[in-house]
Amino acid sequence: MDDFSPRSLIRNVCMEGLVEALERVGYREGENLFGAPYDFRYAPAAPGLASPAFSGFSSSLRHLMERASQRNGNKPVVLVTHSLGGLFDTVFLDQTPLRWRRRYVKHLVMLCLGVGGSPLNMWPLASKALAANPTSLQAGVLTYGNRSFASMFSLLPSPRVYGRTPLVITRDRNYSAEDMAEYLTAAGFSEDEVARYRTRALPVTLNLRAPLVPMTAMNGIGVPTVDKLVFWDGNFSGKPQLVNGDGDGQINLETVLALQRLVGADPDQPYFKSILIPNTTHKGMISDESALKRVVSEILGASS
Repeated sequence: MDDFSPRSLIRNVCMEGLVEALERVGYREGENLFGAPYDFRYAPAAPGLASPAFSGFSSSLRHLMERASQRNGNKPVVLVTHSLGGLFDTVFLDQTPLRWRRRYVKHLVMLCLGVGGSPLNMWPLASKALAANPTSLQAGVLTYGNRSFASMFSLLPSPRVYGRTPLVITRDRNYSAEDMAEYLTAAGFSEDEVARYRTRALPVTLNLRAPLVPMTAMNGIGVPTVDKLVFWDGNFSGKPQLVNGDGDGQINLETVLALQRLVGADPDQPYFKSILIPNTTHKGMISDESALKRVVSEILGASS
């Protein structure tokens, strides 16, 4: 369809390695392989609240899937997501009628995402002063961007997963996922910005549900991944001491286990498999040869 250009966009959102791997086993862009890019600055909003960017993405994706199905003998499609794309598609599916999902979605293959966000994302949100005096141009751009992107609020640790576990540690107090509003205030966000987190982003993470279509989740493990940030002197503008756990370098194992609990516990979920690939990074899942072989194998299995 016109909204998503397969040739120019599917390769330009860091998916080129996966696209080429799929082409080697017979997929062809514009025929049975399509790209559905999204603007990563935005995010789904809570039910009942307007989100024009996400609404536009959802409408375009729905029509693309219907058209792709029609072009391929009216077969249902396999959705493949990476990172934030998994959140977009999970919310998208939840907002579509179950009858439509069962008609058009054969399988969801979700790469490098759990549920519940990541403590790593609390760091750039804290670094307002770093943006004013960046050590590099890249650091300044990322920090300014991260603080202004709605998607960063959606990727913050969810109380549903982390509860009162300390995630940011200072001499005077600790901050857990349940203290996120207080943490954002301490990091310099305005009352209006904190209110947007509470009303728009938090309800999305608290209400994520199983997609109710066959699903395979693939995640990397065995890579040091931030579990906690230590700003001992309370200066959020500085570089914190990082306390690492397991994961893929960005998505920690706790959120992956939470996904297993969420999806596996739903009696209406028709099929779910979780695959953990050792020593695989967030980006490596769609670029490393060994990981790509496993990903393509799962996609082919889902398609058969």
